[in-house]
Amino acid sequence: MGPGTSGSGVRTVTAPRSVLGSGVSLHAYDIGVLVVYFVFVIGVGIWSSIRASRGTIGGYFLAGRSMTWWPIGASLMSSNVGSGLFIGLAGTGAAGGLAVGGFEWNATWLLLALGWIFVPVYIAAGVVTMPQYLKKRFGGQRIQVYMSVLSLILYIFTKISTDIFSGALFIQIALGWNLYLSTVMLLVVTAVYTIAGGLTAVIYTDALQTVIMVGGALVLMFLGFQEVGWYPGLEQRYRQAIPNATVPNTTCHLPRSDAFHMLRDPVSGDIPWPGLIFGLTVLATWCWCTDQVIVQRSLSAKNLSHAKGGSVLGGYLKILPMFFIVMPGMISRALYPGLRGLMIAVILAALMSSLTSIFNSSSTLFAIDVWQRFRKKATEQELMVVGRLFVVFLVVISILWIPVIQSSNSGQLFDYIQSVTSYLAPPITALFLLAIFCKRVTEPGAFWGLMFGLAVGLLRMILEFSYPAPACGEVDRRPAVLKDFHYLYFALLLCGLTAIVIVTVSLCTTPIPEEKLARLTWWTRSHPHSELEKEAPEGTPGTSEMPSGACPPGGGQTENSSQDQDQHRARRRRWGRLLWDWFCGLAGPPERALSPAETAARQRELTSIAEEPLWTRVCNVNAVLLLAVNVFLWGYFA
Repeated sequence: MGPGTSGSGVRTVTAPRSVLGSGVSLHAYDIGVLVVYFVFVIGVGIWSSIRASRGTIGGYFLAGRSMTWWPIGASLMSSNVGSGLFIGLAGTGAAGGLAVGGFEWNATWLLLALGWIFVPVYIAAGVVTMPQYLKKRFGGQRIQVYMSVLSLILYIFTKISTDIFSGALFIQIALGWNLYLSTVMLLVVTAVYTIAGGLTAVIYTDALQTVIMVGGALVLMFLGFQEVGWYPGLEQRYRQAIPNATVPNTTCHLPRSDAFHMLRDPVSGDIPWPGLIFGLTVLATWCWCTDQVIVQRSLSAKNLSHAKGGSVLGGYLKILPMFFIVMPGMISRALYPGLRGLMIAVILAALMSSLTSIFNSSSTLFAIDVWQRFRKKATEQELMVVGRLFVVFLVVISILWIPVIQSSNSGQLFDYIQSVTSYLAPPITALFLLAIFCKRVTEPGAFWGLMFGLAVGLLRMILEFSYPAPACGEVDRRPAVLKDFHYLYFALLLCGLTAIVIVTVSLCTTPIPEEKLARLTWWTRSHPHSELEKEAPEGTPGTSEMPSGACPPGGGQTENSSQDQDQHRARRRRWGRLLWDWFCGLAGPPERALSPAETAARQRELTSIAEEPLWTRVCNVNAVLLLAVNVFLWGYFA
């Protein structure tokens, strides 16, 4: 949902009871659907793990920069669509109508901005992570460390929490399974192929999960619309769906009069149209153009044209949730269409694809931006082992987090998640926009702008915790800054104020020399490679391999067997060594070390943003068509 699952759009995420069903017994065909689902997912995970290039940073973290447009586009969709989005969008659609679908349609514009504006700069800069780009752009260490730590905190305590809570809640109610056991099982399954295959396995399984999600949700949508009498019937039935218990003399829990309008009153609307168009764009820019989870998929493309093609496909896919999540959520206010097994498969696909993407991107951030900060001489293989072990750490943290989630009130938990992201993302958006488009911005301006934005965002978040929103029918005693200033308006204001601070401080400090900005901004992205070749960027996809038998310090077993050593123990040790080498990504034959000239040529190839004229035109035409479809839908439902 654009930035939705992490806090920028869905204000109510408790699922309608009708969405979850009333019983826990599964029919034989429901069990069959689930069995087929797990067989396919595990099969694709094993296949992609085996074929993945796992011996270098570029191979493990960026899929060897070999991905084509269609798995990238599918992964962009499924990485963003977690189980929290399904339950959250459906629940908010049931409560408030169509407007929340604007969070999905807004994403189309930012996905094209990712492919046409941001990715060319990231590729030209030769980076693997977003904090790494900021380090190259501004120099120093403090911005890189701050962004890395902030991103990891947001992933662990918002995105992972959202998906685990929503998925576990659905499984517990729909199946009657033990919440703790079922969640641990899902985490272990997703972690295995994430650790084994890296980004290659994640992207290919994401592509399968996208097919399952979209196909299954479309089936459920068709059945729901058929039952309710299609769109005219939905309008009639929704307006008549009045709860049995209401608050006298209020509109509490009654269908909104503007439920079928996307653009709502700028003052009294629950999602005011200026906030939906402009404020949301600030949050969506952070989500789609600067967040490691999303950008990493585009950086895995074999060239810029495939990255653009993936953005176009992802943009088309983001149009669909309005029809197969929001509207069915509105339908669920009056009826429940059935097919529990298929619905569970759809939710599981959303949960697993989102978690694998977060695990993989978090391990990339930790290995490249945190571990390498303290272990400057770490080898490529050491970084990959650290990245794999960090996924295990994330799984353990996620499992330990389950009791906290289980004991928390769902509304309070999700309000917390939305607050954290909504008030921390706008400064990041301002920083990246200025870093790419304004050459005059300096490191002190960037850092103090981030600190200012963080302070103001935390202040608003503390106020929200101190003055919770009143229940329906109660008097709103909150300060005006909370009661009358929508969070989307606040996001827009915070982004603007942060930009002013960044520019002001930058103008008071010494500018960065022009030659040090080569290939790091929109205006210098096509400069010659000479500046990059003087110092290879940290974490750039590696071109050398360690020998197959050499694991990083502290890892492999020694081969000091004496002639009288027990043969069984030797065989067991040999199998253990093979397993460890496979885990380290060293099981394949060693590759020839490249000469300096070959390394420079490889670096030029990896940072090239050249495109063939034919595919440039194809991508541009498809982007224009996508925008035309998007504008038509906005106009039709406005």
